[in-house]
Amino acid sequence: MVTDIHVSIIMGSDSDLPVMQQAADILDSFNVPYEMTIVSAHRTPERMFEFARKAADRGIKVIIAGAGGAAHLPGMVASITALPVIGVPIKSSNSIDGWDSILSILQMPGGIPVATVALNGAKNAGILAVSILASHNQDLYSKLLAYKESLRDAVLDKVANLAALRK
Repeated sequence: MVTDIHVSIIMGSDSDLPVMQQAADILDSFNVPYEMTIVSAHRTPERMFEFARKAADRGIKVIIAGAGGAAHLPGMVASITALPVIGVPIKSSNSIDGWDSILSILQMPGGIPVATVALNGAKNAGILAVSILASHNQDLYSKLLAYKESLRDAVLDKVANLAALRK
């Protein structure tokens, strides 16, 4: 069953939702349809295997996977699917200041890549997912260019405002 949804946002627990919502907000701002669900590598491994095996058949093009603590979800999903997986390390209540999550996602063995963003960096994960999709979608590419230009313009406005204050 192929759907019009091309991005899947998954997380190990609903406690990850405040961070992962940032990816959803970015996708919303680009009008990119997505799904969001909980897939725990440790508590629901069968669900994780089924999700990863069937994602491409359902039309998913990019998976954003957030996880805290041991943070096995992004890597395990990447080991099952050939789709690009973007890992979002999350500083959770049982985390070692977030480093355990960062290193668990970042230090993948050769052959099983996971694109890794900063700690709690779901916003950048959303932008990266848009970039991946935009490589084959001119309309989305144009929107992404406009977004990046808006970032530049915001900085230039701040430069002008600071210069005016210093006079």
